[in-house]
Amino acid sequence: MAAAVTGTPERAESEITACSPQPAYTAAPHREALSAEDFVAGFLEDRDTELMCSKTVGELMEHLTEQNNTLKEQVLTVSSLVPPKVSAALSAVEDARCSLEALLQREQLTFNMLHKHLQDAQPWMDKLEQTCNQVDFIERHMKYLRCLQHIEELSATVQQCLMTSSAWEAIRAVDSMAALDYGLNQSRCSHLQNFLQETLSFWHKIMKDRLTSDFEKLLTQLHWPIISPPTQSLTPTPSCQEMEGQLELLVGQLLALQTSDDLLSQRTLDSSEALSPPQLSKPAPLCLPIQIMLLPLNKRFKYHFYGNRQTNSLSKPEWYLTQVLMWMGNNSTFMEETIQPILDRGGVTLSAKVELCRGLLSLVQEKVASDASKLLYDDVLFCHLVEEVLQFEKELRSNHSYPAELPGVLHLLLEDAVLQKWLTMEKKMAVEKMDAMLSAERAWSSQYKDISDMDDLKAPDCAETFMTLLQVITERYRTLPCPSAQLKFLELQKELVDDFRIRLTQVMKEESRCPLGVRYCAILNAVNYISTILGDWGDDVFFLQLQQTAVSLGEEAVPGGLDIMEMGRLASLEGSLFDGLLALLDRLKGDMLGRLLDFLMREIKEKAKPYCQERWLSLPSQQDQSTMSLSSTACPMMLCVRDRLLNLHQVLGFSLFHLAWQGLAERLDNFLYQDVILCNNFSDGGAAQLQFDMTRNLFPLFGHYCKKPENFFKHVKEACIILCLNVGSAILLRSLIKESDMTRDCAGTGDPPPESALNELGVYCLAPCDVLILLSLRTSCPGQWYPS
Repeated sequence: MAAAVTGTPERAESEITACSPQPAYTAAPHREALSAEDFVAGFLEDRDTELMCSKTVGELMEHLTEQNNTLKEQVLTVSSLVPPKVSAALSAVEDARCSLEALLQREQLTFNMLHKHLQDAQPWMDKLEQTCNQVDFIERHMKYLRCLQHIEELSATVQQCLMTSSAWEAIRAVDSMAALDYGLNQSRCSHLQNFLQETLSFWHKIMKDRLTSDFEKLLTQLHWPIISPPTQSLTPTPSCQEMEGQLELLVGQLLALQTSDDLLSQRTLDSSEALSPPQLSKPAPLCLPIQIMLLPLNKRFKYHFYGNRQTNSLSKPEWYLTQVLMWMGNNSTFMEETIQPILDRGGVTLSAKVELCRGLLSLVQEKVASDASKLLYDDVLFCHLVEEVLQFEKELRSNHSYPAELPGVLHLLLEDAVLQKWLTMEKKMAVEKMDAMLSAERAWSSQYKDISDMDDLKAPDCAETFMTLLQVITERYRTLPCPSAQLKFLELQKELVDDFRIRLTQVMKEESRCPLGVRYCAILNAVNYISTILGDWGDDVFFLQLQQTAVSLGEEAVPGGLDIMEMGRLASLEGSLFDGLLALLDRLKGDMLGRLLDFLMREIKEKAKPYCQERWLSLPSQQDQSTMSLSSTACPMMLCVRDRLLNLHQVLGFSLFHLAWQGLAERLDNFLYQDVILCNNFSDGGAAQLQFDMTRNLFPLFGHYCKKPENFFKHVKEACIILCLNVGSAILLRSLIKESDMTRDCAGTGDPPPESALNELGVYCLAPCDVLILLSLRTSCPGQWYPS
């Protein structure tokens, strides 16, 4: 029984291993064997109690044998089914191959039949194509003949209407002819196009000449053009109803002829542009009635301002510019009261006055362009022409309400050669004026020096004249229609400012030996004045717009280019286009102020030598004196400070003087603290005298310019507080600071820091170590402590 039980697990394990499916990979048989052994071990452990009975073991063996047989039958069944499936697949492939060969044979047969059919049908196709071509040829000829017949019918209609004086019908026929011409624009029938264009041009000229003749006769009766200022209203009186009706009729007929006139004008323009270099886009043509009304004015302009006439003078551009402005003003009433109502009733959305100005402006543009090219080598006459053109543009926009969206004459000054000449002349004239203004007798005096309310900056004449010069340049290029050209002028202004700064620096170096001199202070005022004006310009709307233009154009706008950070600052409006110049001017201003204050301190220190050597230990106490007075040794220093403050207040601008007295107070505070207080020992009387000299004499000198001058002498004020403490308070304060120093490294001390005690006394600037030094300078405190 034991042998049977012992052999049973091994046999069960072999049967389970034989019945289990084979692993997909044979690279790790040891791992599979181990897993089978683990399975058997687990299987036996689960049935540990059953294996103790031989009957149960036999039943388990029978059960496992049945499972093993079942698995063998399944494996044999699957193995027997595989060959029939493969055979079926091969049979299906063979059937598909046979079908494919049959299809290929049918395809070849069909191709041969189709090819034979196409060969048989080719003669018929050739005959059909020839017939279609003939039909198409005949159809095109029919259309050609019908178009030609239509043109002849329209031409005959125009002729018949002209013979019967039916102007409106003739105009409509000409308009139909123009529409047909526009429709044949893409046609390749060049002979038909030429015939139509010649016919249209022929009848259009006849119609236009006839209407123009009638219109000119009527305008003559209405006293057009108006050369001199009108003395009475030009509106037709009630007795002229027939003339008014005839005027409206002719204007309406001319407007109806506008389509064909525009078409012919555009064709003429295109043919001329094909033979010439490309030009700027041309404005829309004037309406036909205005063109005819401008003919007598054109003749007068050509007569007076071309050829060998005395009025045609390159040195007098104001003659023809003023004449055109006068014509605009004299005829504006007639255009608004007589012509404009006719245009409104005809549904024409045009301003008669603006159209007249446009026509006259074309004469000026042609004349200015011609004169400007001739004056490029004559500086004086060129500058005069630019000034007159700018003035003309200003009056055109303001007095005659010429629309801003329409071009005036300023764009003529933006041609490369003309613009470069203009920039060169602006720089040349500005440099000459700078030389003159700096060498003038009153260059360094202010014209408002006797008017205190208007002289906060105390700018000298040369600085005011220079900034006025820059402002005039700004006003000249402000109205230019091209932002990139405006930026070129801005760069020129920046160059001029930098040039002027360099000149001021050169003069300053010559005057630096006497910083209190009138010229040195005037230079300082000039630098401050220019810096202030440029700062205001940086916030001006015009320069902010130029700033955005510079950001959008990038390197094209600024010759030196802009780095990424500077571009970002300009784009966010954190900086301005003048930041570079302002930095240079501020540096020069700071340098000059430093030189001035250094000179003042040298003078004050010289005057203060006796005061520094005062015997502070031997001065009587305050109780021993009936009244306290200023130390005699301090008088020279106080007088010097007073006089220099008054002098600076008179010669420096308000903002500069504010910086100067604050800088002087700061330096004087350091000097008195270092050279007077820390270099001496003080009795109670000496400390009281020092405090009296400072609080009752020095501080009030600066009290004229601020409410609390002692705030600018923090070291001296707090040192006087420490020196004038009573003995008990001084001893306690010294003990507190010493104990704080000794227990600084100890944790958990709850004592307040010495700074709190100093703040209660009004000491905020001095450190505790400085206070100990000051306490050591007192002779009234027993047990002096000197810091190591």
